[in-house]
Amino acid sequence: QVQLIESGGGLVQAGGSLRLSCVASVRTFSMYAMGWFRQAPGKEREFVAVISRAGERTSYANSVQGRFTISRDNTQNTMYLQMNSLKPEDTAVYYCALDQWTTMKIQSHWYDYWGQGTQVTVSS
Repeated sequence: QVQLIESGGGLVQAGGSLRLSCVASVRTFSMYAMGWFRQAPGKEREFVAVISRAGERTSYANSVQGRFTISRDNTQNTMYLQMNSLKPEDTAVYYCALDQWTTMKIQSHWYDYWGQGTQVTVSS
């Protein structure tokens, strides 16, 4: 049973930074591409960033490009999302997700396992 546990969310002022973590309970974390998604109140879940199995490739939503950085430590079964220059419109529940079969997908239906989410609130 795969479990993904996010942490690091919270309340921050606009312009501030947060670092999210996602720990995966899998035997071979390095075999799976990983992604971050977010869902704001009243909106659909949207893609934020994705990272390849070894971490050499990344891709970002236009809305976060240049402000967010996705990374992973395969020795610690952990993925990160460093979020800088946060804006009120970044307020959402952030989810990490594991893609068991493919890689570098930005559509949520490709992902097989999801965390419970962590709330990020950016005040203006």
